This record gives sequence, structure tokens and C-alpha cells, in this order.
Amino acid sequence: MRTRRPGRWMILLVTALTATPVAACGAKPEAAARPQATAGPSATATHSPAEERAAREAALAAYSGYLAASRAASRRSDPRHPELAKFLADPLLTRVRLAIREAKEHGAVRTGTFVSDPTVTSVSLDSVPATVEIQDCLDTTGYRLVDAKTKRVVPGSGGGRHLATATATRYHGRWLINYGAGHEDQPC
Repeated sequence: MRTRRPGRWMILLVTALTATPVAACGAKPEAAARPQATAGPSATATHSPAEERAAREAALAAYSGYLAASRAASRRSDPRHPELAKFLADPLLTRVRLAIREAKEHGAVRTGTFVSDPTVTSVSLDSVPATVEIQDCLDTTGYRLVDAKTKRVVPGSGGGRHLATATATRYHGRWLINYGAGHEDQPC
């Protein structure tokens, strides 16, 4: 089995949680390439605290679902795991699936657990589409990439505590996680 640097195997876990959680903390260049939401015609509109609270809760629920789906898909080496599409949208969905497929092709799976402590850093209901930015301190010390046959830990795939960021975007009334990045150089 080929080994790679740890960040390559973790899409956002997040599987890449992730993208993959999958789960994996992903490519850092994505954060710079993230398209900016644009303000629509109601850019001056204000939203009630209840609307913002609902958006926060829905975005955090989507993020939690993303992490759980990524863990399940990574544990089974199943890039087409049906739960992924319930919580992820492109481009993160594709990144997570590719990371899981790559691990599978190398005979590796994810095992163990990680601890997540997400917070919402911003809510933008007037942007098109509406977005919620999430910041997380992921503790992946108990989450390992292992050889599927021998169960030996893949060298260089150890975890730690680091910052992760994600964007939840509202698509046709559903909040999905479409961007994510692990910042392994930023401990938390």
C-alpha cells in the first residue's frame, strides 16, 4: 500500500470530516478558490433572530450529518454511501467520494472516532444562495486510516487537534455542506 501525507487522506474530518469525514481534511487551496455568494435584490433585507437561529441550527445539523455520513462511508470504503448526498453538495461531495475511493483502491479504511465541537461564525441569509460559515475544532487522535486486511495503521495518517472550516449552503430549502477545509497547521 502506498502512503501519503496525512492531510491527503482526511477530507474534512472531517471525510473531506471530508470531505471525508470521510472523511478527510481536504486540500487547503479550496478555501481560496471558494466562490463568493452574491447579494440578491433583497440585500438590505433583515431577518428575524428566529430565522437566523433556524439557519444556524439547520446548518449545524447538516454539518453533524456530514461528519456521521463521512465516518460511515469511510468505515465501509463506500464512496457511493447514500447518506453522503443527504448532507453534502459539490464540490465537497465529489472530493469526499474521491478520497474514499482512493483509500479503497489502496486497501485502506478509516476506523475509530473523532470529536467535533462546531460553532457558527457567520450567517448570510441575504446572499444568493444563503450560507452559514462553520468553524470546528476536530480532535482526530482516535481516528485512523488502517490497512483493511491487516488493520495496521497507515504510517503518517495519525491525527491530532486542528481547526476545520465548512460552509453550509441552502439549496431549495435544504442546508448542505458544500465546502470544507482542514487546517492541520492550526491547532485548537
